[in-house]
Amino acid sequence: MPSTIRAVFWDFGGVILSSPFHAFTEYEQAHGLPENFLRTVNTVNPDDNAWARIERQEITAAEFDAEFAEESERLGHRVPGADMLALLEGELRPEMIDLLDRVIAAGYDTACLTNNVVSEMRPDVRAVMDRFGFVLESSKAGVRKPELAFYEMACAQAQVDPSEVVFLDDLGINLKPARAMGMTTIKVVDPHQAIADLEALLQL
Repeated sequence: MPSTIRAVFWDFGGVILSSPFHAFTEYEQAHGLPENFLRTVNTVNPDDNAWARIERQEITAAEFDAEFAEESERLGHRVPGADMLALLEGELRPEMIDLLDRVIAAGYDTACLTNNVVSEMRPDVRAVMDRFGFVLESSKAGVRKPELAFYEMACAQAQVDPSEVVFLDDLGINLKPARAMGMTTIKVVDPHQAIADLEALLQL
C-alpha cells in the first residue's frame, strides 16, 4: 500500500450507480426537449437553484417540483421537478462494487460522498452503502459538493489529511475543490477507465 494514501472517497451516482444523465437524455428525447436541456437548467445558479436546495434538504419534494418547473420554464420548456426525481434510480455497477470490495480488502479506509435527495433507499443500494466506512449525505449534512465544507467534513470524519485521500467522481466540478485541497482525484468517465486508473494508483 502506498504510504501516502490511506483512504478512498467515492461518489455514488455516476460511479457506483449508473449516471442519471443517461436517463435525462432519454427523457429529453421522449419529450422533445433540446439536447442537454436538463443539465443546462441545473447549471443556472448552481449553488442555490432547486437541485442545490433539495440536496441540502432546504426544500421539500413538493417545493422542488414547483421550483424546478419554474426554473425550466424560464429557459423555454416547463418540466415538473417530480419527473426529475423519478430519473435518479439508476442501476448498480457490479464491476465498481467489486473494485470497492478490493479496496476495502487492501486495507484502505472508504467513504461515500454523495449529493442526494431524501428518499426510501432500495435494499440493493443499502447493501452497498453498508460497505463504506461511513456515508456523508448532502441531505443530512446541509452542505453539498462542490462546497468546500463538505470535503472538510469528510476528511475530519475519516481522520485523514486531504493529501492521504483518493476521490472518485464523475463530475469535474466536484473534483476541482478536492484536488485544490490536496486530494488525488479520478474522473470517472466509464467503469473500465476508473478501475484501471485506481488499480494503477493503488497498485491493486
